[in-house]
Amino acid sequence: MIRSNTTLAILGLAALAACASKPVDDEQMAGDLPMDRAAPRVTSEDLPSGPVGPEKGSREDFEQNAGHRVFFGYNQYNLTNEAQAVLSSQAAWLQEYPETRLRLVGSADERGTREYNLALGARRANAAKAYLVGLGVDPSRVSTMSVGKERPLDPGSSPDAWAKNRNATTVLTTLSS
Repeated sequence: MIRSNTTLAILGLAALAACASKPVDDEQMAGDLPMDRAAPRVTSEDLPSGPVGPEKGSREDFEQNAGHRVFFGYNQYNLTNEAQAVLSSQAAWLQEYPETRLRLVGSADERGTREYNLALGARRANAAKAYLVGLGVDPSRVSTMSVGKERPLDPGSSPDAWAKNRNATTVLTTLSS
């Protein structure tokens, strides 16, 4: 019984090996088939041309293409070059969607008193608002608030965590229709 199973297995492998041949490319394959059965050629023009990525005008579009957060130095509320670049992108995006309203939320790291950090967060949010308004965003579209150190992005107590928590986040409150 074991010998006959082994013989069958060897014969099966030999049959498979006999059927194997070198790979055939698409042109050979198409040439061997009747025209009505040949696979159609697909070009880039045949592929869908719809948008890749988030829907235009969505929160995801804003976050991905304009950015939604700027960062500050320790005990600072002046805008860095990087922050100005993000806010400039936000202003350009907002010009495309004039009905969109937003809230700038200022935050601070855990160091300092609650009162001090609430005031610092407000100064950060107001600095970002002033920059957007300076770039032509209608001030009636922008509100501000501070959460101080109460809503950290990173709950850690390290220089990296503190750097993440010193920010102003742009939250879209109303989207253009």
